[in-house]
Amino acid sequence: MDMEKEKIRRKVKSIKSLPTLPAVAMKVSKMAENDKTSANQLGKIISTDQAISGRLLRLVNSSFYGFPGRISSISSAIVLLGFDVVKSLIISVSVFEMMEKGIIGLWEHSLGCAIASRIIAKRIKDCDPEELSVAGLLHDIGKIVVSIQLTENYEDIKKLIKEKKIIFYEAEKEVLKFTHEDIGGWLAESWNLPVSLQEPVLCHHQPTKAQSAKLQTSVVHLANFLVRSVGFGSGGDPWVPKLNRKAWDLLGLSFQDLEEIIRELGDELESVEANTLCESAD
Repeated sequence: MDMEKEKIRRKVKSIKSLPTLPAVAMKVSKMAENDKTSANQLGKIISTDQAISGRLLRLVNSSFYGFPGRISSISSAIVLLGFDVVKSLIISVSVFEMMEKGIIGLWEHSLGCAIASRIIAKRIKDCDPEELSVAGLLHDIGKIVVSIQLTENYEDIKKLIKEKKIIFYEAEKEVLKFTHEDIGGWLAESWNLPVSLQEPVLCHHQPTKAQSAKLQTSVVHLANFLVRSVGFGSGGDPWVPKLNRKAWDLLGLSFQDLEEIIRELGDELESVEANTLCESAD
């Protein structure tokens, strides 16, 4: 590890109250790595935390996944989605409240990016759409830490965004000398997530820096670009980040593919938005 990376890691570690995972999420994380663990065993552990299991079932049954029949048990969700995806979703729902307390609209943006990542991944060989949806959901996790734990710096970042008309990522680099990518990457590593999830979190603004998960990182990079372009949710600034040409080329998509992706994304975002309004009314 080079000195600059180690310096950033020390800065990130020094931030007070970094998000920690609930005991159930930590236990699930260890159990999911054991080949002998059954879906029923994992389901029983998750079900001991009513808040987490309730949110997980709500997410699985939402239009986000669009399964034809209602999923009423955690073990059924595990069979349908797999251990790794459920483990990562539990981490996602564990930080749901933090997202709501942080940047306004960040959860919506993250959910939009998850949907876009899944839609794109369906067209890419060697990409797991469900795993990529989780990567999209978690990609901006570091922004929560910046907005909640580094409040003074966050105010400076917002000011710089307005003054220079630059994206959140660029303003962070000027104010903090590190970014939400660095924080998110460190969190993903400390939570023992697979590299296919770590790198999209760590490199979604600079996809060519990914080492082992270039395709997955490029998918999340494009998803972030598309969701910011349509203005769904908020990433903390009103600007659309640049699309990396090398990442686009790596995905091997045609402009016809892109048109179909945008059309499908629009339909799914409308559906999610409509369901959210209905839930709010209830």
